[in-house]
Amino acid sequence: MAKTLLLASAMALSICYSFTKANAFTASGWTKAHATFYGGSDASGTMGGACGYGNLYSTGYGTRTAALSTALFNNGASCGQCYKIICDYQSDSKWCIKGASVTITATNFCPPNFALPNNNGGWCNPPLQHFDMAQPAWEKIGIYKGGIVPVLFQRVPCKKHGGVRFTVNGRDYFELVMISNVAGAGSIQSVSIKGSKTGWMAMSRNWGANWQSNAYLNGQSLSFKIITTDGVSKEFDKVVPSSWGFGQTFSSSLQF
Repeated sequence: MAKTLLLASAMALSICYSFTKANAFTASGWTKAHATFYGGSDASGTMGGACGYGNLYSTGYGTRTAALSTALFNNGASCGQCYKIICDYQSDSKWCIKGASVTITATNFCPPNFALPNNNGGWCNPPLQHFDMAQPAWEKIGIYKGGIVPVLFQRVPCKKHGGVRFTVNGRDYFELVMISNVAGAGSIQSVSIKGSKTGWMAMSRNWGANWQSNAYLNGQSLSFKIITTDGVSKEFDKVVPSSWGFGQTFSSSLQF
């Protein structure tokens, strides 16, 4: 009898947290690239950005962020990914800090500048893999006067404090949900939404980390099902209460 109750409790707990097990995201190999910096010494110029995370201080991303070139940004699908970057000291011993590394989160897009050559100002032109890093992050690996340095990078698992966050913007019949603070793979493959009076509905990426639904969901609690780019799926049941309003952010207790 005791064993039966224990098994039932374990099954109930599993259903309550409702997630699909998969192998944890693992780091990639090392790739060569270059890195510049922007945003000022306090990184205030990095706020906002093409991923839509807004104030990077309040959303938890801080100053260890970067804008990705076209080759890395993937039309916003790379938003939230984390990269470990080291300065290639063997290639540039003058401006690299030997042995230093920094891990950043992708929060912005570095647009191409086709008026300039790839090796002289057009750093983010395709097909170059380039990181335009927040200045405080860049100065962890390079000397300020250098301006641009060769780097080695690898994509790594993201480590975040607290759970995944959902910011509901938009208007009636148009919910624009910004999903942030995602650990693990960091980037999102697909999102579904469910109101307390509806079934599951697929959302579409509007831009960056913003996903849209065209249903009327006012006055309903909202649940989300997220699949990250490494195939891990988690369900966030009624993470947004029925009393929600546009412009509010809700934190979950679940994380990847």
